[in-house]
Amino acid sequence: MRRTLPLVMTATLIFAACSDSDDSSSNDTTAGTEPTSSEAVTTDGTETDGTAPATTFEDVGPPPTNPDKPAVDIPTDISDELIVTELSPGSGPTAQQGDTVIVDYIGVRSSDGVEFDNSYDRFEPFPVVLGTGGVIQGWDEGLVEAQAGARLQLDIPSDLAYGETARGDIIGENEALTFVIDVRAVVPPADPADEPTEAGVPASEGATEVTTVDLIEGDGAELEEGQTAVLRMVMFRGDSLVALESTWAGDAIQIPMVEGAFPGLVAGMPGMQVGGRRAIIVPPDQGFGPDGQPSVGLPADTDVIMVVDLLGVY
Repeated sequence: MRRTLPLVMTATLIFAACSDSDDSSSNDTTAGTEPTSSEAVTTDGTETDGTAPATTFEDVGPPPTNPDKPAVDIPTDISDELIVTELSPGSGPTAQQGDTVIVDYIGVRSSDGVEFDNSYDRFEPFPVVLGTGGVIQGWDEGLVEAQAGARLQLDIPSDLAYGETARGDIIGENEALTFVIDVRAVVPPADPADEPTEAGVPASEGATEVTTVDLIEGDGAELEEGQTAVLRMVMFRGDSLVALESTWAGDAIQIPMVEGAFPGLVAGMPGMQVGGRRAIIVPPDQGFGPDGQPSVGLPADTDVIMVVDLLGVY
């Protein structure tokens, strides 16, 4: 089961073309961040802050759960060292310091298996940049050499987790933690020298359908319909090949290959292999519509060329 994620594309551009995107937000705690208390949902029918009655499970039912969420076998003995166990192997690139690792995870207390967080039920994998201190030290160390596609268990001693600092009601002081982690993709830092330019990009005017030209053949996993693509992209005007927008300077973006995402990309990307670069010629009716996108210099009824580097799939 996979839902359409709210895409963060050069941020609003891709979504300007698909106006029915999901604007909902989440206060869920993620690994390495400060937990927040719920201000709206309780299970006992009490009010939260005096402004409105709380929503209850009786009102809306329990939240959806992801059948892919793994069970966690807690360690028999709690070690004072980080233990990394490969539960199933991967087949993609391995992670190094500075890489972005996109993961799904579930975290429990090592002592009794009580869950405190998971990304599976949010249907939203979590990106981690290794070596930046953005997550607990056990993750920063334990995910180095992790291979895309692998499932790992990290048994993390308290000094590599939150140490003497309690986190909310579940993680106490000096609490050892256990995570099961699915490594969805490993993305190296962007190299500015690799950013596509107009050289080699085919110009296009008056296109009536999405067409593609492979500029670099990939040799990794093949992207299929329904999967999520991890990519970087530069968008060019079809007539002049002027670059309009680029994601190269920011994080890699994730776009599901499902109905409701940017139509031209969904039509043009499946079949790409990781490591490949493809030029996707997109007519207006599969892109930004007849009005174009004046904010970035795209006139009405103008083709766009999306030059995409496919970095990972899941």
